[in-house]
Amino acid sequence: MFDQLTQKLQRVFKNLRGEGRLTAEHVEEALKEIRMALLEADVNFKVVKQFVESVKTKALGQDVLESLTPGQQVIKVVRDELLEMLGGQSAALCFPPKRPNVFLIVGLQGSGKTTSTGKLARWLNRNGHRAYLLSIDIYRPAAREQLAILGKDLGVPVYPGVGSEDPLKLCQAALREAENSGCDVLLIDTAGRLHIDEQLMQELRQVKQAMTPAEILFVADAMTGQDAVKSAQEFHTQLGLTGIILTKMDGDARGGAALSIKSVTGQPVKFFGVGEKADALEPFYPDRLVSRILGMGDVLSLIEKAQEAINQEQAVELEQKLREDTFTLEDFRDQLRQMRKLGPLEQILGMLPQVGPFKDLNKVKVDEKELLHIEAIINSMTPKERAHHQIINGSRRKRIARGSGTSVQKVNQLLKQYVQARKMMKQMSGGMMARLGRMKF
Repeated sequence: MFDQLTQKLQRVFKNLRGEGRLTAEHVEEALKEIRMALLEADVNFKVVKQFVESVKTKALGQDVLESLTPGQQVIKVVRDELLEMLGGQSAALCFPPKRPNVFLIVGLQGSGKTTSTGKLARWLNRNGHRAYLLSIDIYRPAAREQLAILGKDLGVPVYPGVGSEDPLKLCQAALREAENSGCDVLLIDTAGRLHIDEQLMQELRQVKQAMTPAEILFVADAMTGQDAVKSAQEFHTQLGLTGIILTKMDGDARGGAALSIKSVTGQPVKFFGVGEKADALEPFYPDRLVSRILGMGDVLSLIEKAQEAINQEQAVELEQKLREDTFTLEDFRDQLRQMRKLGPLEQILGMLPQVGPFKDLNKVKVDEKELLHIEAIINSMTPKERAHHQIINGSRRKRIARGSGTSVQKVNQLLKQYVQARKMMKQMSGGMMARLGRMKF
């Protein structure tokens, strides 16, 4: 989402680093380019103006201009101000002592509200809570059925509310049922509209008054840019939001909503969605996003993903195989499967720092289908062929190509990649996957 902004900021910083001593003119020129980069990223113009003025004041200070590394000092100022724009520290969910806690999920129709409710329930269950779901969207056809299906897939209880069309009665009945079921969080998926109207707001105000929610979370579609920011501000004015969930952060939008929404509404982004799957909801860490925007990567998030996806016993076993030089094609296939569990490869590459050997990775376009082709080719081999790639001669390659629905050229390419990967992983003292699997916090 932030690729273009990252590239433009990197050019500005490269020019600053090239100056032995910075002058006010250098800073002014850099700020012009930063202003344009932020505006082109669809950041709210008032937020951009405030940001640039704050950076200018600090960057033209005596400590920066007289520093031995003024370019790096300016980059630090920009980093600090971006962090401030995004809210500084990550904002945790609120869990008052009185249980069950009620979380009200609000937003416009089509923003991903129902899907985000299900994802949040899964995240809560994986982090020591027991969630209970309720839909009070009595207007959109099959809205409650959609949440019921989501809940069934996730193994989260959903209040059916059959025969009731009163949102307040549904809320009160679901709260009692959640308490009786031993659940500590009731997630209420509210009705939405294609636009904000008084009828919608009146209903939400009544629900808020009756349920006294611990959290009122606004679901905003990051792809809609400043429209999402404007809607969030209107909801906050009338309801008093406590946080934002940004959806579709894995899209190709310019990212202006993510950078503007905290400054405009005053409320923090608490989660963001990065895909369609049930686990594609992540807590929002401003410092990690700033690091990615500035091309410094997000290694902490990558490690956390790896810890969730990588089996520690398999990682130790892999390390031993690499040491003993017994890493087979079957192991190669299993490692590709582990990598796919981490998420789309373009997202994973985007978490690496854009420096040194990784500096051009943001330009890499990954075809996920190629990974499926590789797996199909290896699956078409016999166990003996997977264990001893040297025996795969011309006739065997033809058979493997037919069995996998690919070509002999593809099989040759895979075998070459496997030999190269085996050699490289052996040199990496146990391999990155094994090290990530052993990392502790």
